Amino acid sequence: MNEKKTRYTDAELEEFKEIILEKLAKAQKDYDLLKANITNAEGNDIADTSPTFKTLEEGASTLGKEQAGQLAQRQMKFIQHLKNALIRIENKTYGICRVTGELIPKERLRAVPHATLSVEAKNLKK
Repeated sequence: MNEKKTRYTDAELEEFKEIILEKLAKAQKDYDLLKANITNAEGNDIADTSPTFKTLEEGASTLGKEQAGQLAQRQMKFIQHLKNALIRIENKTYGICRVTGELIPKERLRAVPHATLSVEAKNLKK
């Protein structure tokens, strides 16, 4: 008889951990760029030669300090969500919907690795 999975395997959790760590590194880098823009602390270091930096720098230079501040706040919230997801991986509760208690599909977690709700549960909350 096919038993319903109640949690992801350690190997699957490891795969999600790698995705989250990658997103976390990028999110932290973006946050640092926004923060530097707010404080005008940008210097000419090696980071400004990266294409990502150039794009962000050009976009950020057109942002007002208030907008950059709001973006930085949102970025910090995103970073916190990712860190919380890492804790759930350590606790082996990652990928379990906090409303239904069922596993959130892998496709959703790959797209939104910090998700704590299945699509069904999210739609119920609307």
